[in-house]
Amino acid sequence: MADADINFYFDPICPFAWMTSKWVRQVMVQREYTVDWRFISLRVINANVDYASHFPPEYEAMHQAGLRLLRIAARTRADHGREAVGPLYESFGRHIFEVDPSWGSVTDRLDRNATDFLDSILIEAGLPTMLGEASTDDRWDAEIAAESAEALALTGKDVGTPIIHFQPPTGVAFFGPVISRLPSDADAGRLWDHVIGLASFPGFAEIKRSLREMPRLRALGVSDDEAGAGAEEDWHGGSRRLKK
Repeated sequence: MADADINFYFDPICPFAWMTSKWVRQVMVQREYTVDWRFISLRVINANVDYASHFPPEYEAMHQAGLRLLRIAARTRADHGREAVGPLYESFGRHIFEVDPSWGSVTDRLDRNATDFLDSILIEAGLPTMLGEASTDDRWDAEIAAESAEALALTGKDVGTPIIHFQPPTGVAFFGPVISRLPSDADAGRLWDHVIGLASFPGFAEIKRSLREMPRLRALGVSDDEAGAGAEEDWHGGSRRLKK
């Protein structure tokens, strides 16, 4: 899919990437864009980070779970083509973020019964369940690391997920945008136009704030009609852990 309108680099376990991807799917329909869903691993890009001092305790296992899921995505792309990755990512997201929080986190569910968890995702995506075996196959890690480096080469290294490259190879690329709620269909295109307009200005570098509400995702205990999980929190570099 070399001529896709958007290259979207994702890690399946990032809730903000999932929310942004749902918005991008709205825009896809409205603008008839094609999207190439590509990989960026939070575990890979934080390989040299001291997790104990930079992230909450559960983040290392969560990032490792994301890498396991990306291995499945890489195997899927190799066996079934690039077009199969989008439906797989959509199934990942629904099974991770659009479920009751009592089901547990993605790490809990992988630890408890990885086969049932992965089988349900793959069946929903219309893919053979044997692809789940790739989750423990680190032979895919070099490909995932190379694609993660490709993403960071577009934006610089002080970013997270997702990364969007619009009209590649020469178009604008940026981290995010980080959104905590899904825009209405009427607002989706307008938000896209504002983001692309700002990012396309040659002198533009960054607009950012680290205060965020919790994403409106069922698995995080926040329903669509809530304004967030209460007060905004300060996400330093994508982490809620306060820096000393």
